[in-house]
Amino acid sequence: MPIPHLPKPDYFTNAQSSKIELPADELRELIRRDNGAAISYLLQWTLLLAAAAALVWAGGDSIWRWPAMLVLGVVLTVPAYALSHEAAHNTVFKQRWANTMLLWVTSFIYMEEPLHRQHTHTNHHAYTWHVDVDSQMPFATPMTFKNWLLEVSGVALMMFHVRTMLQLVLAKPALIVQQVSPAKDLPKMIRNARLMLLAYGLLGYLIVGLGQAWLLWYLVLPRLLGAPVMLMFTLIQHVEMAEDSPSIVDSTRSFETNWLGRFLYCNMNCHIEHHVYLAVPFYKLPQLGAALADQLPQPDPGFWRTNWQVLVVVLKRSLGGYTKAASIRQAPHMITTGKVKKISSATM
Repeated sequence: MPIPHLPKPDYFTNAQSSKIELPADELRELIRRDNGAAISYLLQWTLLLAAAAALVWAGGDSIWRWPAMLVLGVVLTVPAYALSHEAAHNTVFKQRWANTMLLWVTSFIYMEEPLHRQHTHTNHHAYTWHVDVDSQMPFATPMTFKNWLLEVSGVALMMFHVRTMLQLVLAKPALIVQQVSPAKDLPKMIRNARLMLLAYGLLGYLIVGLGQAWLLWYLVLPRLLGAPVMLMFTLIQHVEMAEDSPSIVDSTRSFETNWLGRFLYCNMNCHIEHHVYLAVPFYKLPQLGAALADQLPQPDPGFWRTNWQVLVVVLKRSLGGYTKAASIRQAPHMITTGKVKKISSATM
């Protein structure tokens, strides 16, 4: 049976569809990849991981091990997500093999088969936040408190990752995966998923069968504990924004954060900037933001403040209250009173 086509719009969501312009010479300079900047970031991340792991070690068997594992989890999980995203774009290093290696390592931590990550994300950029077309809409819109809780807790993402991995292992990928992936890559995705499942099984055997408990304290539990912070970063990329708009400005949010947030999230807080010119490496996104400042809205006010306002909005929505946020941007149709109608279902 032939695979039905996605109902795609007749444009791609990017700078052109958003009516954003940048001189060609500036763009050429910005998309130039820099191995030195990439290696510098990875070295700094390694040092930060070592420092966080030292906190876990210093905690010993006391209760202080748990907050230390949370710190390690945030330092591990947020950059692993962000780097797997960047490596999927092939924008970290000049060499494709180096991007591929980074994609494999970080996707193993993030728990998503690498080619699945690449193809669904390519589709997400091509048709950002388009209902029944964007393969990376992780929650139904408008968001309710129940959706928020499933998303931020990591339950929804873990269920998606396990389901997707098993579907690939059984050679029965979901329809949307078949629709957004080249047919020639499906056998590779199935093979990769089986290799990853074998590796996760080996990890479990090392911990349970051979008593290598350090893997639990320094990898598995930190990965689970760090997930909610990672998901709070990803949640505010598109939540409360407009579906089915050709303009990235309507569908996507950039937000302010401090130096640590920018470092951990690989400057992905500049999210409108990333979507309009996706070939710009993460270490040059602040420069891109400065170049486009007069064409873009002000970033929303802070990581924690933006997340707090989203939580207040979804609570009010679930209770039938007035859903105007205090200061973050929202699509006009997200501001309602009373019962709201579902617009889209999750595709993840």
